[in-house]
Amino acid sequence: MASFKAHSVLPGFNLALGFTLLYLSLIVLIPLSSLFFKTATLGWGGFWEVATGERVLASLRVTFVASFAAAVLNAIFGLVVAWVLVRYTFPGKRLVDALVDLPFALPTAVAGITLAMLYAPNGWIGHYFAEHDIKIAYTPLGIVVALTFIGLPFVVRTVQPVLADVEAEIEEAAASLGASRWDVFRRVIFPSIYPALLTGFALAFARSIGEYGSVIFIAGNMPFISEIAPLLIVSKLEQYDYAGATAIALVMLIISFALLLAINGLQWWSNRREIR
Repeated sequence: MASFKAHSVLPGFNLALGFTLLYLSLIVLIPLSSLFFKTATLGWGGFWEVATGERVLASLRVTFVASFAAAVLNAIFGLVVAWVLVRYTFPGKRLVDALVDLPFALPTAVAGITLAMLYAPNGWIGHYFAEHDIKIAYTPLGIVVALTFIGLPFVVRTVQPVLADVEAEIEEAAASLGASRWDVFRRVIFPSIYPALLTGFALAFARSIGEYGSVIFIAGNMPFISEIAPLLIVSKLEQYDYAGATAIALVMLIISFALLLAINGLQWWSNRREIR
């Protein structure tokens, strides 16, 4: 063991920890801390005035409500997609599996333009809804569509390997004892994949909050209706109101961190219950 340590190509704990902290500081901590320092130039009164402005609150509401709705949809249908990819064999399965990662590779602006064209009132898909007076593009519903598109891979790729590791013998044993398919899923499968599903939900939600490129083309960007907070931040930057932009970004950061902390706490609680 001593000989292995002496000739190991891996760095020791102290050196590895030092590189880790340095990297996180340069990439994460220092950029985020700049939000606080720049916002501090406004003072508490100025920050409160920006953060509680009607237009800012409306954009935050649109952003977080649409992000939450998209994450819920991805949690449901992402589980279905992962289930199909893991449990069934069918022609074109590899193609479907590759399509799941398409939102990762496709530029967000291209995705936004494509979705806007498809779901516009005269688009290939949108005109079917327009016949029933349902407008998708240029409304908050269009924002949910765009955020669902970019968030799906996070749920599928998080749940898929966990679902593949669920042993079929356990399901067969439960079925042999008289459990229905729903009981097998509810009592055997779902408790095993629940932490992964919750993690995928959190990742999709966090990704949706900061999305910009795929949303601005389909949202309509109407203040108080379909304007997202990232767009308002960009508008502040274009007006050289850097302090106001960082104030809005800081509000988003605090709310996002609180929500993710709550989700991680719930996941920790569920894992603790399983251990007991």
